[in-house]
Amino acid sequence: MIAYDYPLLNLFWTMLWIFLWIAWLVILFRVFVDIFRNHEMGGVTKALWVFFVIFLPFLGVLVYIIVHGSDMTKRDMKQAAEQRQAMDQYIRETAGTGGGGGTADELSKLVALRDQGVLSEQEFAQQKAKLLG
Repeated sequence: MIAYDYPLLNLFWTMLWIFLWIAWLVILFRVFVDIFRNHEMGGVTKALWVFFVIFLPFLGVLVYIIVHGSDMTKRDMKQAAEQRQAMDQYIRETAGTGGGGGTADELSKLVALRDQGVLSEQEFAQQKAKLLG
C-alpha cells in the first residue's frame, strides 16, 4: 500500500523482484546444467533430481545445492582449468613455441651447440638444411 503513495518505492520493489527472478533463473539453470554434467551420477539418479527440481523447484534446488554444492564448485574449477590448458596449448601452437618449438628456436639451439663444439660445421649444415628444407 505504501508503494502506491511513493512511486520511487514502487520502482524499487519492481526492480528487486526482477533481480530476484533473474537470480532464481540463473541458479535453476546452473543446477540443471550441473545435474547433466555430473558423470558420477547414474541416469536414474539424474532423472530423480530433474523430477525433484521440476515439481518442487525451490526445495529441489535448495536440497541439490546443499548435497552437491561443493562438487559443483570442483566441477566448475576442473572445467575452467581444462579450458585454460586448451587455450594455452592453442596459443603455444599458434605462436610456434609449443612442444618442439619453432624453426627459429631450433636454429638458435643448433648455433649454440655448434658454438660449444658439440656439432661440427658439416653436422650443423646438415641439421640446418633439414630444418629449413
